[in-house]
Amino acid sequence: MNFFLETLKVTVLLVYYLLESLVFLVVPGRKKNVSGEIVLITGAGSGIGRHLAVKFASLGATVVLWDINQEGLNCTVRLAKEKGAGRIHSYVCDCGKKQDIYRVADQVKKEVGDVSILINNAGIVIGKEFLDSPDSLLEKTMEVNTMAHFWTYKAFLPAMIAANHGHLVSIASCAGLCGAGRASDYCASKFAAVGFAESIDLEMRILRKTGVKTTIVCPYVINTGMFDGVKSKWPRLIPILDPEYVAERIISAVRQNQEILVVPRIAYVCPFLKSFLPVKATVLLLDYFGLLDFMSTFKGRPKKE
Repeated sequence: MNFFLETLKVTVLLVYYLLESLVFLVVPGRKKNVSGEIVLITGAGSGIGRHLAVKFASLGATVVLWDINQEGLNCTVRLAKEKGAGRIHSYVCDCGKKQDIYRVADQVKKEVGDVSILINNAGIVIGKEFLDSPDSLLEKTMEVNTMAHFWTYKAFLPAMIAANHGHLVSIASCAGLCGAGRASDYCASKFAAVGFAESIDLEMRILRKTGVKTTIVCPYVINTGMFDGVKSKWPRLIPILDPEYVAERIISAVRQNQEILVVPRIAYVCPFLKSFLPVKATVLLLDYFGLLDFMSTFKGRPKKE
């Protein structure tokens, strides 16, 4: 390949893609229809997973719910049916156990069909300093927040590749873009989730499976109870997020095939600033925005939940 021609081609395409992204900021692209799609949501028994389930069901999708909590699943099913959901299935599954994921995945494929939209949403957080965190909980964080993505992709991605149709959604976190005190395990798991999802996206492009889309979601703290006690230093600038609003943003991103969604928008600057600022300057800004030790007031959900 001629160096000059290759460089010219890349330059022209780079300018085109930048202009395209600017246009979509002003004029959002057409939203794809998800009616009839089989949408599997992990951690659907509460929080953002419940909101996503109800909203996808209202759009005519067949919704498959996974959660470790049967009572939570029952509540989500009831709420979805109140919104007119006709095709909804729920399964108790411990996303911290590989064999449980594979077993329930096989059950879903037999009873419902091939999943076409996979939303890895299940997550846990300890909220303690690293040396105070029990080994068992550190391992559990990685198993649920990261390793579960490996096993669900192994279970459902082959059918998407065969059909060249599907969507992989990783509910990561702003904690997957920037480290934070008292959240070392959580940040590690979310950094890994982001890196894994990005890598799978590149694999799909290499394989020319253009019909298999990916969306990485990095929200700030959502008011679901998981991060109960956490407060924002500047709530007007970086608010604690409303779960229904975040669910709407996620579904909109999926329907528009948006690759990365960061909420709120100001958080997009975090990885950009980290890429060139000195570490001391980065720490200074994190402290100013109240993100350096935002977990200091963390309480979390009661154990029964």
